[in-house]
Amino acid sequence: MTKREQASDIPGAWLLLIHQLPAKPDYLRVKVGRQLRRLGAVALKNTVYVLPASSRHRNALQGLVREILERGGEAAVAESRFVGGLSAAAMADRFRRERNADYAAVAAAARRIADSLRARRAPGDSRRRALGREIDRLKQELADTAERDWFGAGGKGAAAGLLSLAEDLLQGVETAAPSSAPGPLRPPRGACWVTRTGVMVDRIASAWLIRRFIDPQARFRFAPGHGYKPRPQEIRFDMAEAEFTHEGGRCTFEVLLERFQLRDSALTALSEMVHDLDLEDGRFGRPETSGLGRMIIGIALASADDQVRLSHGATVLEGLYQSFRSTVSGPSERKASS
Repeated sequence: MTKREQASDIPGAWLLLIHQLPAKPDYLRVKVGRQLRRLGAVALKNTVYVLPASSRHRNALQGLVREILERGGEAAVAESRFVGGLSAAAMADRFRRERNADYAAVAAAARRIADSLRARRAPGDSRRRALGREIDRLKQELADTAERDWFGAGGKGAAAGLLSLAEDLLQGVETAAPSSAPGPLRPPRGACWVTRTGVMVDRIASAWLIRRFIDPQARFRFAPGHGYKPRPQEIRFDMAEAEFTHEGGRCTFEVLLERFQLRDSALTALSEMVHDLDLEDGRFGRPETSGLGRMIIGIALASADDQVRLSHGATVLEGLYQSFRSTVSGPSERKASS
């Protein structure tokens, strides 16, 4: 079922809240405004709001009507179709613009955090906690916006990417200098690999790479991003002081490719996509990148469970890898990677 189908029980039908609030009590205007925003309603006029027709929206608006009437105002809910002057497509565009404005606000706040972290030395504990709370708040705002984004506004990917970048910078995933370890590393066997909770694109992709090409029996543990003390035999990735993390402007996925000398043009293509999504610098600009970003964001929004995110992400990445192998790899490389 699509997001549009979830939002509307009757395709093409809309619910209109028509209301006039009393002068008092003052809080009623604020309360009604907040509830309409929470629902994702769009204003046609100051006193007329629109939502796709669904039982959920109908019940919510009828509850608002009751409260407005009880407080001495006037209100009604109507179900209608647009037959002139304003088309259903134009109305959907209004919803997209509203949601894109919400996404842009999240993206701007995340960029401010990222820029401040890049411009200053590592934050102290109190500032780290404050920024962590702000990032958590923005994550919730992003999830709430996505929940009421029934028509596929395009700003979600940029907001999620900037939030992930801000969190990476806060957690100190960049090493002070690139590793100077000589030669390829010997792949471990059945190791416990530890990364930060709330996995997103670089951690999801790196976990797939580890289990697919480096350590097929790998187990994954998720830990707080800062100050984690590893247990014996644990290997950390994409977190502060990790054995494998960002180095020299490269994301963890790229570092793993280099350190284990994984020579595969299909993996290189994937690494360029992960780089651009994780570091938000547009270095490679592959046309497939935005599609991968949208799928990873969808996986993250669908589940907060990190193991579930890794599992679903692995399916997406394996499919992309096989697609790239069929188009950019030679026969000998395909045989070696199978």
